[in-house]
Amino acid sequence: MIDLYYWTTPNGHKITLFLEETGLPYTIYPINIGKGEQFLPEFLKIAPNNRIPAIVDQSPDAGGEPISIFESGAILLYLAEKTGRFIPSDVRGRVQVLEWLFWQIGGLGPMAGQNHHFSGYAPEPIPYAIERYVKETNRLYGVLDHRLADRPFVAGNDYSIADMACYPWIVPHERQGQKLEDFPNLQRWFEAIAIRPATVRAYQKAKEINTVPSVSDEASRRILFGQTAQSAKR
Repeated sequence: MIDLYYWTTPNGHKITLFLEETGLPYTIYPINIGKGEQFLPEFLKIAPNNRIPAIVDQSPDAGGEPISIFESGAILLYLAEKTGRFIPSDVRGRVQVLEWLFWQIGGLGPMAGQNHHFSGYAPEPIPYAIERYVKETNRLYGVLDHRLADRPFVAGNDYSIADMACYPWIVPHERQGQKLEDFPNLQRWFEAIAIRPATVRAYQKAKEINTVPSVSDEASRRILFGQTAQSAKR
C-alpha cells in the first residue's frame, strides 16, 4: 500500500498518473497547501522541504520498515523501479527517460511555475518578469515539440515516467500564454495522453478532492508566497 500525500498541483498529478496506470493500491492523504497543511509536523517528517507530493511505501520490496520519499521525480523513479514499469530495462532507454525526467524537474516545471506566479498570482503585474517566463516557457515547449517530431513519446516508442512528469505541466498551457496549435507534435502527444483511462481517472480524483483554487484569498497567498526559513519550524 502506498500512502500518497497530495494536492492538486502539476507535481501532485504526476504521482496519481503513475499509480492509476499501474493499479498499485494507494490511499490519498490530502495536504491543502492553501491552508498551510504542508507545515504540519507529521508531514514535515516525510517531506522536509514542506512541498507535496510525498509517499510512504508501507510494503517495500526489500521488506522492513516503511520507506518515505519526497520530491516528485524521486517518487516516480522509485515507483518505476518498484514495479518494473514505465522505465526501460536497457541502459540506453533508461538514460533517455532519466534525461527527460530531469529536464522537466530542472526546466519545464520551475520555469512554468514562475510563469504561473508572475502571470496569475503576483499582487501587481511586473511586465519584465511576465515576458521573461512566458518566453522561456515557449522555448521549452519548442524543445519538447522538436523532441516529439519523430517519436510518439518523450523517450521513444513507449509511454514512460518522463511523459508523466511533463504532461501535468502542459495541461495549464493557456494560463502559461501558450497555444498548443503552435506546437503540432506536442499537441498530438498531449491529446494522446489526455484520453488514456488512467489520466482521466487521475484528474477526476483531483476534481473530487479540491474544488477551490489553492490561492483563494490573502491568507492563502501569504502562506504560499511568504515562506521563509522560519516557515518550516512550525
